[in-house]
Amino acid sequence: MPNILFAATDERWPEYEPVLRAALDATGMDYRLARDLPKAEVDYIVYAPNSDVQDFTPYTRLKAVLNLWAGVEQVTRNETLKVPLARMVDTEGLTQGMVEYVTGHVLRHHLGMDRHIVNPPHSWRPEPPPLSGDRPVTILGLGTLGLACAQALAALGFPVTGWSRSPKQAPGITCLHGEAALDAALARADILVLLLPDTPATTDLMGADRLARLPLGAVLINPGRGPLIDDAALIAALDKGALSHATLDVFRTEPLPRDHPFWAHPKVTVTPHIASETRAPSAARVIAENIRRAEAGAPMLHLVDRDAGY
Repeated sequence: MPNILFAATDERWPEYEPVLRAALDATGMDYRLARDLPKAEVDYIVYAPNSDVQDFTPYTRLKAVLNLWAGVEQVTRNETLKVPLARMVDTEGLTQGMVEYVTGHVLRHHLGMDRHIVNPPHSWRPEPPPLSGDRPVTILGLGTLGLACAQALAALGFPVTGWSRSPKQAPGITCLHGEAALDAALARADILVLLLPDTPATTDLMGADRLARLPLGAVLINPGRGPLIDDAALIAALDKGALSHATLDVFRTEPLPRDHPFWAHPKVTVTPHIASETRAPSAARVIAENIRRAEAGAPMLHLVDRDAGY
């Protein structure tokens, strides 16, 4: 019978306990789920990186850690973690939420909705946008979230280029990979969406040089990770008109400090890290299935490559 420790902030336990129990009951396993267990008896940890558990050394019987967040950058660098780490891949909640956010903001910028929402007096300028087929979109990152967003946009008629470090294939998507192809992916992006993980290789990926590779007047949407962008370089590109707008959902420091220049910049939209959220009912089913598989001796799903960082 596996002992499962729920290690997240206190307010998450009432939200997760009933749905985790329901999902675990549905597997037919006997189990013990608790907020507090003797460390030497814990088999699995359902984990949020902002929990009190930061040293995994006392958990001598631990088999795996199951992350509640899609992002694992705060866990992969923990040298006390020696067991498999599974990231949260939840197509019902996390993925669908990201698809809706990205699609909504791509359409917003494609259609030029902001100028009509503000609607200055007597601004009668009948300038219809191009059709989606004439608006190339590039997505950096073709993991679960990036691929789902790429497919949704392609279904709306946008020419979508996806870039990843390793080769990927997807029907209807122009897939590029490797460092040498990154400039080509950027050069065709009227709208650029960042959905890469936060790793040492992606920190400040979008600095001045790469922002300059984008077509004049391009739009940047970042619901991925804050450190992907050099903030000062982005502001400079917006100020000189190289980029027309940036919609940002993630930041190096969150909440975004009140004095950060993004708040007041007329070409920046700040959203408060709402692009995608772990939904407890669907996340519980993902966690229960992974524990069931591990207990049955089957390969676990969504395991993190610790060297790659995702």
